[in-house]
Amino acid sequence: MEKPRYKRVVLKISGEALAGNQGFGLQHDMLVSVAEQVAEIRDMGVEVSLVVGGGNLWRGITGSAQGMDRSQADYMGMLATVMNALALQDALEKAGSDTRVLSAIEMRQVAEPYIRRRAIRHLEKGRIVIFAAGTGNPYFSTDTTAALRAAEIEAEVILMAKRVDGVYDSDPMTNPNAQRFEKLSYLDVLSRGLGVMDSTATSLCMDNNIPVIVFDLTKQGNIRRVLMGESIGTYVGRDSQ
Repeated sequence: MEKPRYKRVVLKISGEALAGNQGFGLQHDMLVSVAEQVAEIRDMGVEVSLVVGGGNLWRGITGSAQGMDRSQADYMGMLATVMNALALQDALEKAGSDTRVLSAIEMRQVAEPYIRRRAIRHLEKGRIVIFAAGTGNPYFSTDTTAALRAAEIEAEVILMAKRVDGVYDSDPMTNPNAQRFEKLSYLDVLSRGLGVMDSTATSLCMDNNIPVIVFDLTKQGNIRRVLMGESIGTYVGRDSQ
């Protein structure tokens, strides 16, 4: 049997992806689909950790734009990621997976506090680890959380799961002639302002040589395809060759 290309991964799931077609909140079918796909790759021996966004419930930058204190708005966004993490944990456990939610903001009744060595130990024991509450600091996105946690746990790749099938030179939703990139360098992403992840996260990945693969989460089986090395989505790495 062919082995997965990567042994330890960080799967970054946007909150918007969990909302599915309804655009807000949590769509049950999408939660079940994600849980089944993650459980499948875990059964293949891959050590899986998840970072989930909160944009389906609240976006701190939106609250700030409406006049709310930015730090306060960002903390609300972190709490939204905890809600999504608990929903994913429930779906994953119903799919037969052993999970742990580790929160950067301490809330012992619902999650363990984030401790790097504990996270690695959970992964080594075959548990799926869900990182919640971002970095625990305002002004940092969950993209940056994914890059930071990937570096801390020495993940081999970040799988950036979105509702589009890669990175384009313009918005494919508004431009039917938008061209999808198969490969990009970190510097390409930074210099061209491409919407892979924010500049802080991209720089952190570049400094630690952590590749990023952007792919479409809505197609069942895509997580497995990426791990098996199929050329889907957009690969971002040290160079674009």
